[in-house]
Amino acid sequence: MTYPQVDSGFLNSLEWRSIGPHRGGRVVAVAGHPFDQLLFYLGACSGGVWKTTDGGNYWENISDGFFKTSPVGAIAVSESDPNIIYVGMGESCIRGNVASGDGVYKSTDGGQTWAHMGLEDTRHISRIRVHPSDPNVVYVAALGHAFGYNQDRGIFRSMDGGTNWERVLFRDEKTGAIDLSMDANNPRVLYAALWQALREPWHLNSGGPGSGLFKSDDGGSTWSELSTNPGMPKGPFGRIGIAASPAREGLVYAIVEAEDGGLFWSDDGGSTWEIGNDERKVRTRPWYFNHIFADPNDPYTIYIMNMIAWKSVDGGRTFFDLTTPHGDNHDLWIDPQNSQRMVNGNDGGATVSFNGGATWTTLWNQPTAQFYHVAVDNQFPYRVYGTQQDNTAMSVPSSSFKGAIPYNDCYPVAHSESGHIAVRPDDHNIVYSGAQRGAIHRYDHRASC
Repeated sequence: MTYPQVDSGFLNSLEWRSIGPHRGGRVVAVAGHPFDQLLFYLGACSGGVWKTTDGGNYWENISDGFFKTSPVGAIAVSESDPNIIYVGMGESCIRGNVASGDGVYKSTDGGQTWAHMGLEDTRHISRIRVHPSDPNVVYVAALGHAFGYNQDRGIFRSMDGGTNWERVLFRDEKTGAIDLSMDANNPRVLYAALWQALREPWHLNSGGPGSGLFKSDDGGSTWSELSTNPGMPKGPFGRIGIAASPAREGLVYAIVEAEDGGLFWSDDGGSTWEIGNDERKVRTRPWYFNHIFADPNDPYTIYIMNMIAWKSVDGGRTFFDLTTPHGDNHDLWIDPQNSQRMVNGNDGGATVSFNGGATWTTLWNQPTAQFYHVAVDNQFPYRVYGTQQDNTAMSVPSSSFKGAIPYNDCYPVAHSESGHIAVRPDDHNIVYSGAQRGAIHRYDHRASC
């Protein structure tokens, strides 16, 4: 059989364009400008770095044309020079469909241009910390390969703004760094969490003898293990989240995955520990979450991000729901000078609050959705269908006489997430899509109007 040939000149003239939908996708990295009250950044898990200059009303991509990979795992803005931004690629919440990155990028002009700064084979970067008074001193927590073993894992330090890197904490080729906290009272004091983990297509191995908690008192040159100190769980450990309180020197919080795990706190820099809370709600799906953050101004206020965004004002004894606009919360940046100003990253995007989490900006203004599968129908002009991560399947027009395609011209076509999607070729009103646990959904547009 012979097939008609398409002129290559025609194919080469095609260009990509965004057709939406303008609703957010998974975000595990957020940051804010230390002085400009309306400026924030988000790192999309499949869409690079975005910036808002109006408090979250409008987001603009600032990494296209510079980054060679799209998944962002960490963002850090220098407090002493906010024009300097470091971005770590490859998300560290290693679900089965996780995407890897290619190291560290840096901007010295507020995100207008970017340069690649190495660490290509770290694959998944979980956290970046910058010295508060010297933007050339930067630390990277690298998980390493999610699906295999490698050497480029652990804590890396640069003293020259990322030109050269030194690995200062390393356990073994199976264990990477999953969190890193710098003591705002003394930036030479660092706390690092190591995680032995292996992602397989059918399974996640979370934890093992490589996992543990470490501290440095000399800016990362030497480290001591805290995991065996009095009050810590007996182990083995899985994923650990760590946060040094800026509001009180020596106060440290840790959320620990272990059989006898939970929320732990120490008021002597990790020498001894006490369990503060072992409720299941604060350690939900610990391999995917276990994110903890300390309020910069109140030593008793802490936040734990998981399916719910939890807040405690009594040192973790009790928690209440912040009610963010979407579930599966991963990151939280809090203004060091104003605890009411914050930005949250979740599976629906990034959202800003100016009242301590009482209200949040919309997620319906950032086209960063991750789509598993895509299909088209036989209408003219045709519509495009896709199943979005942690959201509904969507139908989007391929074009619009209005110019940019507004969200009101898009609509959900079932509650599918990760499954395939197909449209009946003889009736575009009928859409079939697969969902989790083997479910199949049938959508009839005539019955939904």
